[in-house]
Amino acid sequence: MNDTLDVVLRLVAVLVVFLVFPLLVGQTEHKVMAHMQGRLGPMYAGGFHGWAQLVADGVKFAQKEDIVPADADRRVFQLAPAVALLPYLLVLIAIPVGPDGFVGQTLDAGLIFVLAVMGVGVLGSLMAGWASANKFSLLGGLRTAAQLMAYELPMLLTAASVAMAAGTLSLPGILDGYHWWWTPWQLVGGVVFFTAGLAELQRPPFDMPVADSEIIFGAYTEYTGLRFALFLLAEYAGIVVLCALTTVLFLGGWHGPWSGSAGWVWTLVKTALLAFVVIWLRVSYPRLREDQLQKLAWTVLIPLSLAQIALTGVVKVVIS
Repeated sequence: MNDTLDVVLRLVAVLVVFLVFPLLVGQTEHKVMAHMQGRLGPMYAGGFHGWAQLVADGVKFAQKEDIVPADADRRVFQLAPAVALLPYLLVLIAIPVGPDGFVGQTLDAGLIFVLAVMGVGVLGSLMAGWASANKFSLLGGLRTAAQLMAYELPMLLTAASVAMAAGTLSLPGILDGYHWWWTPWQLVGGVVFFTAGLAELQRPPFDMPVADSEIIFGAYTEYTGLRFALFLLAEYAGIVVLCALTTVLFLGGWHGPWSGSAGWVWTLVKTALLAFVVIWLRVSYPRLREDQLQKLAWTVLIPLSLAQIALTGVVKVVIS
């Protein structure tokens, strides 16, 4: 009975995080962009500091008509938002928040599980682009596929470097083996991993699959109402997952002063700071062209990730 209750409580906690944290990131993005770019709109809804902007957005999406194009593949079109969103819920189950089993579920191959499931989320965009019966949506889907193939490789290679350093594929095991000097040792890998993750999430400046000035809104052009809102929620959930995973792999996760009692606080603080960086990048850099995006992956990120793996191997041999 106690084991069943423990599992239920862990799942409820993961579900609450999944439902609340992406919305907090969305609200923070409104406010940060409003301050950085002098936007007045997001600062008015509800009065003080525009506190009701997120509520207003939710009401707006709920009131919009749900339209499915006549020539669309109806079932695939309707299923795509769920395929884009739900993988991030599964990923959160395996990410450790604090020491002493503070994780939804400990998996021996947690790193492989997390990266594999994150890759599935991108399929939602591919399904949306293919099923919409719209040439702009199809172009957005094709760009998504090309981006996935280019940026999945450096992401996997840099994650493998951390697994080599720790000698385990378990995320709690990686944190158990963490030392402070791992952060400078794996710094290049961390930057590559974070950059590749942003590209997979199609966040600016890597948002060519949804380039509004070229292909309207890419794979999501035909979506309205709550289905479109689910795609936005999937983007914010992806930000939470990417930042939490970067924190665990490269920034020591719950390690910090008083980590025994406040380890979960360190995880949340590091994740929040990385989420702020994601928003900061959106307002600071223009969108890359498709050729620039591919060139960055194949000529910069992949060589750097291979160099990081080589460095990790050399250091491991020297240490042993």
